[in-house]
Amino acid sequence: MNVQQFRTEILQAAGAISSEVEELLTYNENHFKLEQLQESACLDVFLNDVSAFAPQIEAWKDYVSDSERVGVYSALKSRLVQLQSPIQAGISTTQQYQSVTRKGAVLDPKIARSSLHLKAENHLKLWIHPTLAGAIPVIVAGCREDFIALYQALAKRNEPVLVPASMGSCIISGYNNWDRVNRYKHQWQAQHPGQTTETEWLVEFQQLIPRKTHYQDQFILLSSGDYSGVSAANLGLPEAEWTAYSLQIRLEHECTHYCTRRFFNSIRNNALDELIADYMGIVAALGYYRSDWFLRFVGLEAFPVYRLGGRLENYRGTPQISDGAFRVLQILVKQAAENLERFDQQILTQDRTRSEKLAILIALAGLTLEELACSQGDKLIQTAVDHTLRSMSTR
Repeated sequence: MNVQQFRTEILQAAGAISSEVEELLTYNENHFKLEQLQESACLDVFLNDVSAFAPQIEAWKDYVSDSERVGVYSALKSRLVQLQSPIQAGISTTQQYQSVTRKGAVLDPKIARSSLHLKAENHLKLWIHPTLAGAIPVIVAGCREDFIALYQALAKRNEPVLVPASMGSCIISGYNNWDRVNRYKHQWQAQHPGQTTETEWLVEFQQLIPRKTHYQDQFILLSSGDYSGVSAANLGLPEAEWTAYSLQIRLEHECTHYCTRRFFNSIRNNALDELIADYMGIVAALGYYRSDWFLRFVGLEAFPVYRLGGRLENYRGTPQISDGAFRVLQILVKQAAENLERFDQQILTQDRTRSEKLAILIALAGLTLEELACSQGDKLIQTAVDHTLRSMSTR
C-alpha cells in the first residue's frame, strides 16, 4: 500500500466523505523538506557549531549589551524603526512610513514624538536564545497589551490588526533591519576611503539587496501571559507555576518553528506544525509530554466537542477546510496527540540530549498527520527516531 492510499484509509476510518478526503489529503500534505537537512551541511553544523547559522547575532548581542545600560525598550527603539511610529490605521500607506521602513529614511521628529508607547516598558525582556538550529534573539513583552502593540508594529506595519486571544507568540521573519544596513554602510565606507559619495553608496546598496542575510533578521516575540489563553485554574496549577511553564512552552514552541524553517525550509499555520511545536514545548517545560495539555490548548479538552476559540481554528488553512473536514481533523489531532504521549512514555527522561531532540524533530517532521494518528502511530515515530539516530551516529 502506498502512502497516499494509506492516508486515504485513515481519513475514511475517521469518517471523512470523498470530498473531505480530498480536502485533507491536500491540507495534511507534508511540506517539510527533510532532504534539505540530509543533503546540506545543516546536520554537520548542528553536530559541531550551531552558532554558525546566525549572522544577525553579532548586532543583537550589541542590543542586549546596550539594554543592560539604557533599558530594553530604548535599546530596541533606536534600532527597530517601527517602534518609532504609533499604531495607527492606514499608517503603513503613508509616504513617510514607507520611506522609513523601506528606504531607511530618518523619521519626522513630529511623528517620532508620538511613537509606540508600552504599558509595561520596564518589564520588557531581551536575550539571545540557543536552539537546535542556532541562536536567535527573543523579545518578551511585559503584558498582553504590549505583546499586541509590538506584534502590530513589527509584524503588521504598525496597523491595528486584531490579534486572537489564543495567540501569544510569533516569529518575525524577513525583518529589514536598517541598523544592520547602516553598520554595513559604515564598514564599506571604512574599507573604501575616497569612494564614499552617496551615489557610490547607492550602487553598493543595490548589490547588497540580494544578500539578505546581511540585513534581514529573524527573532521571536513572546507574550508573558497564559499559554493559549488557558488559565492556571483550568490546569489545577498555582498561578506562578503556570506562568513559568507558559513562557517555557511558548519559547520552545517558537524555537521549533524556527528549526523547521532552518532545517526543512517550511513553517506553516498547520495542525501538524502546531502538534510538533507544542510537543517540543511541553517536553521542554515538564520533561515529558501531556496530550491532555495539548488538547486543551487547541480546544479539544472535551472531545468530541470542540471549544470555540481554541487554537485549532486558527489553522484551518487558506482557503479554509470545510466544517466537515475540520471535524475529521479534530479526530486526527486527538489520535496523533495520544500516540505522541504513548511514544513519549517509552523514552521518558528528564534530560534528553540535543541529538535525541533533533532525532525526534526529524522523525515527526517526516510523517503525515494521518500516519501519526493511525493505530500504529507511536511505533512509526519510534522507528523513525531510531533510524535518524543511527544515521546521525555515522556522520
